[in-house]
Amino acid sequence: MVSPSIASATDRASITWRTVARLALMVLTLLFLIVPHLFYRAAGRPSPMVMAFLNAVGWIAGLRIKTTGTRLRRNVLFVSNHVSWLDILALGGAARSAFVSKAEVGTTPLVGWLADQNGTVYVQREAKREIHNQTNELRSALARGRPVTLFPEGTTGPGDGLLPFRASLFQAAVPTPPNLQVQPIFLDYGAEANDIAWLDPESGLANFKRLLARKRPVHLTIHYLDPLPDAVEGDRKLLAEAARAAIAAEIARSSARAPLRL
Repeated sequence: MVSPSIASATDRASITWRTVARLALMVLTLLFLIVPHLFYRAAGRPSPMVMAFLNAVGWIAGLRIKTTGTRLRRNVLFVSNHVSWLDILALGGAARSAFVSKAEVGTTPLVGWLADQNGTVYVQREAKREIHNQTNELRSALARGRPVTLFPEGTTGPGDGLLPFRASLFQAAVPTPPNLQVQPIFLDYGAEANDIAWLDPESGLANFKRLLARKRPVHLTIHYLDPLPDAVEGDRKLLAEAARAAIAAEIARSSARAPLRL
């Protein structure tokens, strides 16, 4: 069910001067960082320009981020709720994470190239014949030590609740390698979660334009929750259930604290 505010915003989404200004700044940021990024790539070294780009574009888009909890920095699979394309900027920049994404993203002009630069792992969720290869690709990405984020809802949700988790997406983490931990994350957009969320029938382009046209900043709290216990890491269904329960509990705690927010 789409909230009336989102449905009506979909109809009136248009390009404003604020949208144009932010787009121009994003393009300038890309042009400024692309040359040093390509030098890093040519030298076979990880490029810090990717994180710098995501952080800068997030700030330009209005993201203002604070965090709670302890972020694991290496050998971790982050499991997070998914609300908006802003999530990618937030976790890619603040958590220095790569992502598991649907295959269609990789074929999208420019977006696909940008996703490639961040080491995105693509999955074809309906192609059962590809599961083995996709599992190997994700396990290889995790073996390199860099954090990888999985959005097990499989799509964007409302932000103040959770959709069912797809246990099949956890297959690559089972059995969990000895040095890998699974850490749930709750992306908390506060009282404006429903307004930020990208939900049907709003198109991706309409959501993008609508959020760039916002006058107010987008306040996001990234809650890094306790890593999941080893006892659930041997079964993908247990892993999915434990991750979802941890995030749902944090959503409930955040809702209980909401009246105290200024």
